[in-house]
Amino acid sequence: MKQKKINQNRFVRFRRFSRKAYSAFNSMRKVVSIGVISACTLTFANKGKAVAQSDSTRQTPKGTTFSEQELEEVTVTASRIEMPVNQTAKSVTVITGGEIAAASVQSIEDLLVYVSNIDVVQRGGHGVQSDISIRGGSADQTAVLLNGINLSNPHTGHFSFDFPINLSDIERIEILHGPSALIYGSSAFSGGINIITKKKNDPNLYAKLETGMYCLRGAEIRSAVDIDKTDNSLSVGYRASDGYIVNSDYNIYNALWQTRLHVGESSRLDFLAGYNNKTYGANTFYSAEYPNQYERTSEIVGTVNGVFGNKLKFVPQLYWTRHFDRFDLVKNTETGRNCHRGDTYGANMMFQTVSLLGTTHFGGEVRREEIMSSKLGKSLSTPQGRYTNYDDRTQISTALEHSLKWQKLIISFGILANYNTLQNDGFHLFPSASIAYLPADRIKIYTSWSRSSRLPTFTDLYYTTETHNANETLQAERSESFDLALKYRNTCFEVTLRGYVMNGRNMIDWVRSAGETKWASWNFTEVNRQGVEAELKFPFGLTASYTRMNQNCDSKGFESRYTLNYLRDKLTANYKCKIIDDNLTASWNFRYQDRTGEFRRYENGIDKGLQPFPPFSTLDLRLAYAIKNITVNLDLNNIYNTHYYDIGNVPQAGFWLIGGISCNLPL
Repeated sequence: MKQKKINQNRFVRFRRFSRKAYSAFNSMRKVVSIGVISACTLTFANKGKAVAQSDSTRQTPKGTTFSEQELEEVTVTASRIEMPVNQTAKSVTVITGGEIAAASVQSIEDLLVYVSNIDVVQRGGHGVQSDISIRGGSADQTAVLLNGINLSNPHTGHFSFDFPINLSDIERIEILHGPSALIYGSSAFSGGINIITKKKNDPNLYAKLETGMYCLRGAEIRSAVDIDKTDNSLSVGYRASDGYIVNSDYNIYNALWQTRLHVGESSRLDFLAGYNNKTYGANTFYSAEYPNQYERTSEIVGTVNGVFGNKLKFVPQLYWTRHFDRFDLVKNTETGRNCHRGDTYGANMMFQTVSLLGTTHFGGEVRREEIMSSKLGKSLSTPQGRYTNYDDRTQISTALEHSLKWQKLIISFGILANYNTLQNDGFHLFPSASIAYLPADRIKIYTSWSRSSRLPTFTDLYYTTETHNANETLQAERSESFDLALKYRNTCFEVTLRGYVMNGRNMIDWVRSAGETKWASWNFTEVNRQGVEAELKFPFGLTASYTRMNQNCDSKGFESRYTLNYLRDKLTANYKCKIIDDNLTASWNFRYQDRTGEFRRYENGIDKGLQPFPPFSTLDLRLAYAIKNITVNLDLNNIYNTHYYDIGNVPQAGFWLIGGISCNLPL
């Protein structure tokens, strides 16, 4: 078998995969030599040990070193059923730990900027507050999960990423594109983002310090230790800046504790507790007429997540989050001040069984969402401090999904039944079906169809203030989506092409007509979207992605806060290269985007009228020099100092220079 010289003849040889249920390589009983492999083992994947092999019958090119390993087959959670990554029929993007380490970013939100079909609308720098949406949806329509547990904020999607997670805690991020009610619950209206934290304890100690322009400073430290049958880790982080414009300063604190208890060979129980605290200037965040807004938020998170059994798996989940928010329309005054405390808690029980007919998943969830507030909810008969209002709702859901493999076809289908006390009109059914066809090892054709829904947030229902009028009669959103995709790979490149159509009903947005000064929450009768996505990967470190979306909406002449300001075109390109052997590396990240819609421009408090969002591009670079256990990095963000707006009248930062040093130490 011929071998190609790639990256100085360094190869990894995989003899076979050990999971016989799906493994094509296992049945072939052949040795497969690969120049570059990018692998991710997702939420329910069991990690196996690499076992060295020898093969004296094979001849290798001179100077080539092979390492033969027997690996667990790569599985994904793009379904409620775990299955090999090449046999899923969903559109999934995975950001690996290596890609996170190489990117010139300070937050999860910064990282998601580099994903072509994700729209990151930032208010302030480095993910202080961001709206993350998929395929033209709003932040409220994107489910946000931590280790497979849906922790989306029912108060407002503005706070869904207030996680106590440092970048050093993240093993990978899974992004599921398109409505995913069957997989992630009814809040996954346009897709879901699943953040997977590290469970490995090597290295045992990680520390990082950063500094940069605008008085930026940051520190992270993470320590891990094994005790008997437990893996334990604790991390703390701090980020702060005086801001790149007036009233854009921020202070962010994170603390995260995790323990994994191993129960036998195939069972485990994960415990997680974390705390996040933010204070930040909110210059014109919600209304351009008030440039001196300020916000203080904090969140407490606790989860228990288990996997028990082998052929019959039982996956229990318990979770609770408490989120605090104090918003000042005018900093440190009572003008427009409102305070909120939100609680979300629930239990999710899932079962998975394998038979000759395929793999079946079934389970259910009970989820409770509560809000105490000075603005949101119904009036309390007895106020509790600043909290004068209260509301709650409960969602009960059951899901059934089955997947089977027949010759070159993989077929999955299922249904979610959801009941909520807000509408109190019985169970609603959300079916889903997908098919993947593998005519050859290098080609996959897949398609999916699904329906989904989303309840209005508490902000949508109740936020009536000096700048907004809410609508308590809002209806739940509904959508139906169809995807078709093709994936092809060879030794030189990998290409993925996708197309989708999504039809939405009762879509929620904040709008106002000409002459009005307040935004009002509103159900659009119909919003339909069509889009194409393309991704091209090369083994020498280059990845390029492009998305194009079109939207039809019954706007009726309204000025839209979110729905009509969708991302029409986005092009991203990422390139990582070595400058001096393995020691000095460079990671380039380019982004071009063109947003449709208009925003109201203000200069010195004067309304300049509606203006279109101009297209723009940015270029970021991270230089990293590693020697032994120490890495020094230099980040050049927005190298050519592009001035642009993501939303409203909030200008984004221009050129920002940041430097840092980190170390990995075994204890």
